[in-house]
Amino acid sequence: MTSSADLEKWSFSNPVGSYQYYIHGSGAVSDYVNLDATYKNPADTGSKQGVKITIDETAKWNGQTMLRTELIPQTSEVINKGKLYYHFSIKTTGTNKPTATNEHQIAFFESHFTELKYGSAGGSSTNLQWHVGGVSKWDAELVADEWHNVAYEIDFDAGSVSFYHSTGSDELTKTAGPFDATTQSDGKDWHLGVLRLPGANDAAGAEDWFFSGVYIESGDLTTSVNTAGGAASGDSPAPAASSAAPVSSKAAVATSAAAASSAAATSAPAATSAAAETPVASSAIASSSAAAVETPVASASAIESEAPVASSTAAAAAPSASAGAGASDELPAEFTLKELIAWVKAKNGKN
Repeated sequence: MTSSADLEKWSFSNPVGSYQYYIHGSGAVSDYVNLDATYKNPADTGSKQGVKITIDETAKWNGQTMLRTELIPQTSEVINKGKLYYHFSIKTTGTNKPTATNEHQIAFFESHFTELKYGSAGGSSTNLQWHVGGVSKWDAELVADEWHNVAYEIDFDAGSVSFYHSTGSDELTKTAGPFDATTQSDGKDWHLGVLRLPGANDAAGAEDWFFSGVYIESGDLTTSVNTAGGAASGDSPAPAASSAAPVSSKAAVATSAAAASSAAATSAPAATSAAAETPVASSAIASSSAAAVETPVASASAIESEAPVASSTAAAAAPSASAGAGASDELPAEFTLKELIAWVKAKNGKN
């Protein structure tokens, strides 16, 4: 993206780009999301820019009382199966710093099986905390202008999570886990951003949160903060035409320039109207009184993917004889899966 204004090109009817942008307040996109090279971790020379995500009194979405600005990955990669690593770096500054007397939920999944938190409802905490199922498993002081580098290790199949962490330019090391977790995700419910719950004495004014080096990978964990080392720059995404294809090793869905190029190679999935977006307070995770807010999210449909396929890949598998009426003898140099299906049907004389 050249600026956060590119996020406004996305809609449920036009699911383009790397992120779904619908959880935000009533203001302009630049009130809540901004991109700049100065917003990234300086140690990450592989990323072009970082993102500043802002919440303020106007950041109330869908009639809720919570303050929230969040982005949802828009990808046809399979990011909810096998063992994956969700990477990002996060910091705050002395300007528009977050209040310690409100609970913040950060970089969370819909079921809140793992997430970061900051602050404390009914108390005060200046620690950044990693939670599993609403229980804190790790924490560290959130100091202004100090980058915290994070990787969630999530084994979706085995049902476990671990936490990798470092600061500044240091390499990631495992600091907590593995812990059993109910690793539920439909691949469209990871929230990159911040949700602040209301409290008894809410502070006025904006809060700024900075994210850098956001990507998801399979295979071996990249411990270097510098994604130029291969984490997001050189690998191709998994074929969009296969619903069972694993996420590619070092596949990016992120704010880095490499992530943007990776996302551009994968077409946007078709939009549907069936899904749920349910933010919950930590005290309500196990409570039936937490109200669900139904919101449609995009879902991937492998057969409808428009990702181009090289004709040499599939032509050998296509029938070469008994062509039906009107069938073309050859496919073009590139074609979509739907075009291949139509060509095969035509070759066999089927509708």
